[in-house]
Amino acid sequence: MNKERKLKISFLLGIMCMFLTLGIVIQINTVKNSTTTVGKTLVENELRDSVLRWKQKYENSYINLDNKEKELNKLREKASSKNSNYTDLSSKLEEYNLLLGNSELTGKGIIITLKDGDSSILKGDASNYIVHDGDLLEVVNALKNAKAEAISINGQRIVSNTAISCVGNVIKVNGEKIGAPFVIKAIGLPTQLYGSLTMAGGYLDFIKGYGVQVDVQTIEKETINIPKYNGIYKFEHATIFE
Repeated sequence: MNKERKLKISFLLGIMCMFLTLGIVIQINTVKNSTTTVGKTLVENELRDSVLRWKQKYENSYINLDNKEKELNKLREKASSKNSNYTDLSSKLEEYNLLLGNSELTGKGIIITLKDGDSSILKGDASNYIVHDGDLLEVVNALKNAKAEAISINGQRIVSNTAISCVGNVIKVNGEKIGAPFVIKAIGLPTQLYGSLTMAGGYLDFIKGYGVQVDVQTIEKETINIPKYNGIYKFEHATIFE
């Protein structure tokens, strides 16, 4: 009888030890997971705070630059009122800023919107009905050939050194990420721009055939606003010829 009791006690103790061990393992895993989650959260919060700080610095710098430009314009106006030579220089500077894209412009023209095709309807290779960087470049070149005076894509001004590139699934213009829908605005003669872009066999006609969604609007009133170029011109390989 004593032997059976000892066996029962040993059996119960074994079960208790097993459950105790299992509980300890579960607790350790829970602590590990909690620590990992907390660690990830802390890292994400730090990264988010860092991005917000840099964004605030950028916005403040841009505001300061804009204020300095306004002050400079006031000084130019004041100086030009007293000096006729300075008036000519100021007029030339304004003309150069227009050519470089350093001035915000408004006028009549055309607005083109490009969207990816509907994957639930279209079949075949999905890359055929997705808007690519090359598509944007073709449209921009067509607008330039049609004598567009100013062009922007999703608020990014197109200038002589603008790069339109694709990194993975992301399109960048002037180094800034942009996403669909792609709204291309151009200032110029509306009928001329429209005719050049919508002619049969043209590039828009070509990508529409693959399923890309295309919308073209002519704007006869001077309501198209195109922002100025916010980047910096750099000449790393060119020097002034003397």
